[in-house]
Amino acid sequence: MRPRQPAKKPHLPNSPFRAAETPDVPDFAVNDRVTHDRHGLGSVVRVTGDRIHVRFGENTVSVAMNSTKIHPL
Repeated sequence: MRPRQPAKKPHLPNSPFRAAETPDVPDFAVNDRVTHDRHGLGSVVRVTGDRIHVRFGENTVSVAMNSTKIHPL
């Protein structure tokens, strides 16, 4: 069983601190080459909603588009 991620705290408008910057989510298309921190090199097979399906060798893995572990090449 995977551990849960801690909930994001909302940024209050009257806070003296800046809001955390949201990372840019790259646009992925079919046949794009990508690299994953755990699985290595792969190519995008399918894009559905906020997830991409990537083929790494013989395995196909579904990865969230906003994951910090996947990077386009």
